[in-house]
Amino acid sequence: MYCTRNCPYCRRAEQLLRKRGIRFEKIRVDLSKGKLREMLRRSRRDSVPQIFINNTHIGGYDELRKLDKNGRLTRLLEHAPKS
Repeated sequence: MYCTRNCPYCRRAEQLLRKRGIRFEKIRVDLSKGKLREMLRRSRRDSVPQIFINNTHIGGYDELRKLDKNGRLTRLLEHAPKS
């Protein structure tokens, strides 16, 4: 998950992923211009968070929450590492 320190949507995404028991990596784009460029290239978006599951771009927190609500997140996470 590409994120920044003070992003409330990043914190919400973290909470949702932790609630589901999903291990994830936080990539701080506010600390590295290289990571910011990487996020822009991979997601084609300039907002955070940008979330990838098994190298599939999910989008931001709103998309993650929508996937969770409709049950599709569970299917995507079946092969993701558990914490």
